[in-house]
Amino acid sequence: MTPARDLLIDGCHRRLNYLRISITDRCNLSCLYCNPRIKTQKLLHKNILRYEEILRIIRIGVRLGITKVRITGGEPLVRKGCCDFLDQVAGIDGIEDISLTTNGVLLQAHIDRIMAAGIRRLNISIDTLDRRKYEKITGADVFDQVWEGIWTALEKGCNPVKLNVVALRGINDDELTALAKLSIDYPFHVRFIECMPIGRTLPSDDPPLLSPEIRSRIRELGELHAVNKDIYDGPAQRFKFDNALGEVGFISPLSRHFCATCNRLRLTADGHILSCLLSNVCEDIKTPLRLGLLDESLTDVFLAAVKRKPAGRPDVLPALVQPEQMNAIGG
Repeated sequence: MTPARDLLIDGCHRRLNYLRISITDRCNLSCLYCNPRIKTQKLLHKNILRYEEILRIIRIGVRLGITKVRITGGEPLVRKGCCDFLDQVAGIDGIEDISLTTNGVLLQAHIDRIMAAGIRRLNISIDTLDRRKYEKITGADVFDQVWEGIWTALEKGCNPVKLNVVALRGINDDELTALAKLSIDYPFHVRFIECMPIGRTLPSDDPPLLSPEIRSRIRELGELHAVNKDIYDGPAQRFKFDNALGEVGFISPLSRHFCATCNRLRLTADGHILSCLLSNVCEDIKTPLRLGLLDESLTDVFLAAVKRKPAGRPDVLPALVQPEQMNAIGG
């Protein structure tokens, strides 16, 4: 009989051990590539999973084979009680790695509680080092607040501190070298991310800025040396410059898609299990949960999501429907 912790294996023999959890669709920023500056309907409070419901789902997932969890949003720190929730997630036996993705606006105010929960792995969005440009990209003049939060996290011992940079042609492409240089001078892991065509609003009509071009532009800093992946790594190709304290990574969903090695499931804030970021084909786990069904029935929802995980890029498979906005998915 197949051990319970090996049940999340899909039709392509991928072992899905990573669950990304969106705890809210709210965010205190409106980034050009994620949250459109047009009126969109937010989830009603009653439609968002309660923390105790999320914890139950995580425990079921762990019994099936989930070992890695990332908490996302929206912006997770805007939800009341987030840090207490992180404490509870960290206490679940079987989770080997827990991390947090944040835009950093509230990071300084919560860093002590985050670290008290045992979380050391942070992904922080920072697409520019220019304050005025930051406001243009995010819709808010809070660069100083975010930058202070990043440094506080580093000084308090978070490791790794990953800086997520969405590469935007004509917007921040003149800063690629300066951003990459942070990895030489400090132990930051700078991640350059190709902007994915998700949703109704894209930053511009210009062709996307892809990883090969980014690598070419930052070549003036020196030769990049490949870094071996560890067991908690995602899809990033990892590199270091000579004598660098940190790393540079490239996440390339357009130029070098990584479907063949994808090990992720996503739990949306409104209680759906999504097997692919680029599709809104999903399984509703909130309804059976709130109907009082037993864990065995919720297990079946997980297994149904695994069964529906596409083999490759769903953006070229017409049977699958594209999601509307990144901020509703959890990234």
